[in-house]
Amino acid sequence: MSLLLLTFLLSFALALYGVPIARQAALKYGIVDAPDGRLKHQKEPVPYFGGLAIYLAFLMSLAFTFEFRHDVLGIILGGTIVVMLGLIDDFGVLTPWTKLAGQLLAVFVLIKSGIRIEIAALPEWVDLVLTVLWMIGLINAFNLLDIMDGLSAGVGAVSAGGLFIAAWLQGDQTIVFMLAALIGSLVGFLKYNWHPARIYMGDTGAMFIGLLLGAMAMIGKYPSNHPLSVLTPVLILGIPIFDTLFVMWIRYQRRLPIFWGSPDHIAIRLRHWGMTVPGIVFVSYFATACVAAIGLLLMMVGPDTAWILCLGTVAVLVGSTFALKQIDVRRPRPSVVTAPAQEGSSAA
Repeated sequence: MSLLLLTFLLSFALALYGVPIARQAALKYGIVDAPDGRLKHQKEPVPYFGGLAIYLAFLMSLAFTFEFRHDVLGIILGGTIVVMLGLIDDFGVLTPWTKLAGQLLAVFVLIKSGIRIEIAALPEWVDLVLTVLWMIGLINAFNLLDIMDGLSAGVGAVSAGGLFIAAWLQGDQTIVFMLAALIGSLVGFLKYNWHPARIYMGDTGAMFIGLLLGAMAMIGKYPSNHPLSVLTPVLILGIPIFDTLFVMWIRYQRRLPIFWGSPDHIAIRLRHWGMTVPGIVFVSYFATACVAAIGLLLMMVGPDTAWILCLGTVAVLVGSTFALKQIDVRRPRPSVVTAPAQEGSSAA
């Protein structure tokens, strides 16, 4: 327990120390997110490199407190690939297809390390396809979610907390330590990313969070006396997944490319509805915690209750989808609402 607490505190302290240094470096070399009048409406340029500080705080805290095993090294190597990919992308020089190719390479490294979805009732090739879809989806889900100060990092920390509880219940010390390090680095970063943000984590941090959570969700065990517990990790990571599916659905209806930036995200729609940035972020944290709690309950209840929980959750999400779709994002924003930023950056 003391070593676990040390891991969390060390990653938290390293993030608190490292984020300001990363901010100074980004400002010195002009690596900033500048207003563009279309989707980026922050008052002044905000530096990137927050994701690099998260990555280093996570890695260094584990290096001091944890022994790496084979699959852990695979996760770290895959995470390093997306961090390097994100750093290049934050310079604005990668096309969406090039970025996708880099993400597929990171997923290939995970699979080579034995990190993959394994469902006994399915053929191996189906497990591999599901693994690729799961990982690519989550890597981009947290990137798409990163459109508001404190949103992606905070939702990532709450989701990591849900996976932490699941791993703790199963006695999986490897995942517990890695999640403690991730939560500490994200909480330390949030001190500087809270509204109004002084630094963004950029694609570097968002893709890194998505890869780590997706990989550790696959490693985790979710036993119960019914098959619905396989949905536990899906629900724990449900809010980023829901936001991504919602945006894809809206863009499909509007005949827009999936990778095209547009004000269709749930958070941006809530801003047009009149909510403040901190209010939206807190609601997102609460929704993430509630859906994650339902996921954890699936491991503890009987099949009948599990079906009720799943169907109830689906009903609420479907109802929310149609309610959110009614919000007109084309009308002028209320004065209490600030403008949306580009996907992959945190808006102020």
